Amino acid sequence: MADQEQTLYSQRFRGFFPVVIDVETAGFNKDTDALLEIAVTTLKVDDEGVFSLDQTLHFHIEPFAGANIEQSAIEFNGIDPFSPLRGAVAEGDAIKEICKMVRKAQKAAGCSRSVVVAHNAAFDHGFLNAAIERNNIKRTPFHPFVSFDTTSLAGLALGQTVLAKACRTAGIEFDNSQAHSALYDTERTAELFCYIVNRWQELGGWPLPPKTEETQEPAQD
Repeated sequence: MADQEQTLYSQRFRGFFPVVIDVETAGFNKDTDALLEIAVTTLKVDDEGVFSLDQTLHFHIEPFAGANIEQSAIEFNGIDPFSPLRGAVAEGDAIKEICKMVRKAQKAAGCSRSVVVAHNAAFDHGFLNAAIERNNIKRTPFHPFVSFDTTSLAGLALGQTVLAKACRTAGIEFDNSQAHSALYDTERTAELFCYIVNRWQELGGWPLPPKTEETQEPAQD
């Protein structure tokens, strides 16, 4: 089972290991605004190549020293950055734990590099990269710029780009009252990504047919 799983995983995304991420922040500027919450979900694949959720890791984050906090942002996500009830941890400690978990899962899947999967991925990926750089974390499993954006994938596959609407169109339950929690949004995004990848396989889009002589690329002169 393990060898088959590794083979299927490493072949599916050319050796990349998709890791679903969601962040909650105190603004839109990755360099100046606080990262307040982060969750990551890894995926597993069965013998038939069907993807599903595996492990989830979630942290409330203490604002880094000198971080900017936009009042409008925390009013929107409902987070009190300084509440002792959050159980927040240092940003560097959270990112190190995430990297450790992801590296282990990536290795077990036989993959060479992890890729961020997120809804509007540039935003979440940017805040992750900024936190990695800010905490001088050298051993990171994440590709620095490649990401899989479920906004684009859902637009193609479902005709929807809003996470809640895309999930409902795919038959995935989505509770608006729990939205804008990194843990909830990460797991719904992971379900959406798995739905799209699995549906593409069901429709015959994967695996690709083997190349024949007629479809081989012409030799270069």
